[in-house]
Amino acid sequence: MSSSARPELSQAGLEPTIPVIAIDEYRNQREMLIAGERPLTIYIDSFELVTLMTLGTNPELLTLGYLKNQGLVNDVCEIKSVQVDWDVNAAAVTTFAGRDDWRDKLGPRIVTTGCGQGTVFGNIMEHLDELDIHPIRIRQSTIYALLKNLSTHNDVYKNAGAVHGCALCQEDRIIEFIEDVGRHNAVDAIAGKMWLENVTGNDKIFYTTGRLTSEMVIKVAQMGIPALLSRSGITQMGLKLAQDMGVTLLSRAKNRHFLIYNGLENIEFDVELPPKHDVAHLLARHGDGD
Repeated sequence: MSSSARPELSQAGLEPTIPVIAIDEYRNQREMLIAGERPLTIYIDSFELVTLMTLGTNPELLTLGYLKNQGLVNDVCEIKSVQVDWDVNAAAVTTFAGRDDWRDKLGPRIVTTGCGQGTVFGNIMEHLDELDIHPIRIRQSTIYALLKNLSTHNDVYKNAGAVHGCALCQEDRIIEFIEDVGRHNAVDAIAGKMWLENVTGNDKIFYTTGRLTSEMVIKVAQMGIPALLSRSGITQMGLKLAQDMGVTLLSRAKNRHFLIYNGLENIEFDVELPPKHDVAHLLARHGDGD
């Protein structure tokens, strides 16, 4: 993609945390960091589309990724600009076509289980069988190396908590890591980055700290990524969609533990492990975060 084809983007990213005073159990004052949470209303050609709650660190990428994953714009070259103004908590998207039929194009909305109630427009569900996902072979040793590398991220979570992190990975290398108050925002921001930079997903692994719901599987499949890895659990619909679309699904991934729910044939077991641990003990220790 040439630089001339890129939309004009504002640079309105905010600091992810805010210092506040809290009182501990000894009644001592402590200065703490809390995660920012701000509404961002997306307008496209002056049509009010949706309001997202976000950290605000990557508002332009979040806006682009939302448009891409909702199937509202097919080519990033159709977008003239994305301008974010925090004085009015808005992202204004201008397309070259300047359409006025957005209400007709959107169709029904499905409220998802995403943090802050994400939405998926109903017409997306009609086109899932058109996605062409090709599995990749993943070594067990690569999973362990990737999890170790991921443990050095999550900066906002370590400082303030209350956020989810998502990462675009190639083997054990982390290409992009983004945190936000909702996992659907973090994955949309990465999708926006990939769209803007013309990055393909066919040889990538996607990691999230959040649970693997239908929304997460759909978004990752739309990005052309064949493998989804989470430290949390999965839902029934998330599993069904992964099976239908051929997405390798691994969850409860932490340290040297993971569970394969779909795509066993794509995992190469190349690590000799110590004697089998009690599964119930492992699940209790690792938990099933949000």
